[in-house]
Amino acid sequence: MSRLSFKIASFATAASLLMGNTAMAELTTQTFTFENAGATLSGTLYLPEDHDGSALPTVVVTGSWTSVEEQMPALYAAEMVERGFAAVTFDFRGWGKSGNLPAATPGGMRFIEDPVAKISDIDAAVTHIASFAEVDAEMITGLGICASAGYMVDAATHNDMIRSVGLVAPWLQDRAIIETVYGGPEGIAGLVSVAEAAEAQGGEVIHAAYTEDSLMADFDYYGNFKRGLIAAYDNKWNNAGWNDWLSYQPVDSAPDLTQPLAIVHSRAAAIPQGVDAFLDGYDGEATVEWFDDVAQDGFYDGQANIEAAADIVANHFRITAPDT
Repeated sequence: MSRLSFKIASFATAASLLMGNTAMAELTTQTFTFENAGATLSGTLYLPEDHDGSALPTVVVTGSWTSVEEQMPALYAAEMVERGFAAVTFDFRGWGKSGNLPAATPGGMRFIEDPVAKISDIDAAVTHIASFAEVDAEMITGLGICASAGYMVDAATHNDMIRSVGLVAPWLQDRAIIETVYGGPEGIAGLVSVAEAAEAQGGEVIHAAYTEDSLMADFDYYGNFKRGLIAAYDNKWNNAGWNDWLSYQPVDSAPDLTQPLAIVHSRAAAIPQGVDAFLDGYDGEATVEWFDDVAQDGFYDGQANIEAAADIVANHFRITAPDT
């Protein structure tokens, strides 16, 4: 059982925070590429506008499933810079501007929510940025949002270059939660069959990630042009990925995480019971803050929620980066 510090906070969801906000105007960005498993990935380094080139504590920020770096990762990266850090975002393999996942089909595969691949990409990104002059390699931390919270945890369990971990609106699932969300053993078996059929067709059964009857229909963020449905967003889902996703259980990694942990979530958001299950298995120092009545996608672009969550995570990271 982890040693916990719990607080209850009440923050109203504000209007969407768009890329043209004031915080973005006060920073500078540099694009870069790096390699992993035969693919070229695209990333962005965020720095204060007047940065002198010295090494800064740096936060690697990753977003929800199917997302690209210009969505919630960019918003949280800007907030981290405002709080004294450098920040890094990137597109996972098979998404956005990055290259494809390997596959038997020519050119590889895209739009597959592959946890193992995404964990590997985080590891590769951390290793790559450690060589940047602007990055303090001793002060790299990881911020995972929604689905990538689990990916960040798993990357940290085998990469001690990630000195501390922060999770916002984390989707932390185990077998019981997977069965609850996806219709029990029968529902899971149906999705596995869908995945197998897609794989048999070369992994090319691709649909819009957001439609009125899709897996993300409950989240306005993905289908709203004023929110997450930006030009850079793929809005694609490859059915071949269901097997990988339904077998992924990041709650099981809790005993292996040794870095200090901060979690920001809401009981009104997605699967808060996953946080409870994860903390039952985590034996480190944990700061956990529950926001009042914030929906899952309210953490993706609600300015008040992002700012409040960024404050909590940044304060937590100062345990690892005390000079910021």
